Amino acid sequence: AASVPSRSARTERRGPRRAVTRRATMSLEWLTDWSCSLDGLRDFIAAGIQSFRDCDAGAVAAAACLLLLFVWYCYHVGREQPRAYASVNALMQSAEANGVQNGYVYCQSPECVRCTRHDGLNQKLYHNLQEYAKRYSWSGMGRIHKGIREQGRYLNSRPSIQKPEVFFLPDLPTSPYFSRDAQKHDVELLERNFQTILCEFETLYKAFSNCSLPQGWKMNSTSSGEWFTFYLVNQGMCVPRNCRRCPRTYRLLGSLRTCIGNNVFGNACISVLSPGTVIAEHYGPTNIRVRCHLGLKTPSNCELVVGGEPQCWAEGRCLLFDDSFLHTAFHEGPPEEGPRVVFMVDLWHPNVAAAERQALDFIFAPGR
Repeated sequence: AASVPSRSARTERRGPRRAVTRRATMSLEWLTDWSCSLDGLRDFIAAGIQSFRDCDAGAVAAAACLLLLFVWYCYHVGREQPRAYASVNALMQSAEANGVQNGYVYCQSPECVRCTRHDGLNQKLYHNLQEYAKRYSWSGMGRIHKGIREQGRYLNSRPSIQKPEVFFLPDLPTSPYFSRDAQKHDVELLERNFQTILCEFETLYKAFSNCSLPQGWKMNSTSSGEWFTFYLVNQGMCVPRNCRRCPRTYRLLGSLRTCIGNNVFGNACISVLSPGTVIAEHYGPTNIRVRCHLGLKTPSNCELVVGGEPQCWAEGRCLLFDDSFLHTAFHEGPPEEGPRVVFMVDLWHPNVAAAERQALDFIFAPGR
């Protein structure tokens, strides 16, 4: 007798045929949808072309001009945007490109407004101010404009107690010393990191037992004795080799809110006075900054005199003063007490507004 296939066997034979039919149906549907999509895309492109043809030629030209102006503006702003507060990393890269000697940055520009005295200084400063205002704004530039326009009169008519050598910003409160609250955040930050800075100095100072002037140190002229400085930032330029030898102190500079960075009036260094040293009375270059001394080692009989007022350093404490006043420093302590050591950093005068700081950074940029 002939056997009758079971229901499961019939289902198995029909299964493959149904699968093939289903795939063929799906392919046809996909091709149909794709064809419809292409037709729609073609119709959309044709409508766009027709709209462009129907459009007035003058309107098209105006739109094209506006588009070109917008692209040019984006390029111009992106290329020219000033760095109001340049990071220490950026300053180090700039210093690498400009080169250093003995680990110390030397000014290489014959027209440097910080180092060179010439009759055209005021014209140069005014030109820099005009260039800044043309690119950005005259807003907030009143005092700077007034100061540059009458700079010669200000510098010549200042009383002998305060005579900045390069630039005087008018209408700033004047005082030989500043309270700690003048730049409270930065003062407290420096004092909290006193031990960190001191440890890095002690590591550096060990090199003096091997040679008279170790790599990275600079000897300054004095009336008597010896005055050494180890610059991390000199006239707005970082000294990369020195920064690498004081990595934690270098990183600390980037955390200061009012540190003068990319500006010829900005410095940060370790300053060492040997016993018996006297620094002759002199004036700083400008009144737009506050010079901050963090005491690292402060033997007896060491004093700073600013505007005729004496002050003593204290270990772990900051002393703020305006070095555009006539000032001197001396170490008359005994040799066995060792050197007087401070960490020096230039901060913005608290009454210089943010817009003025940005403009002054532009006007007094290193090498400008």
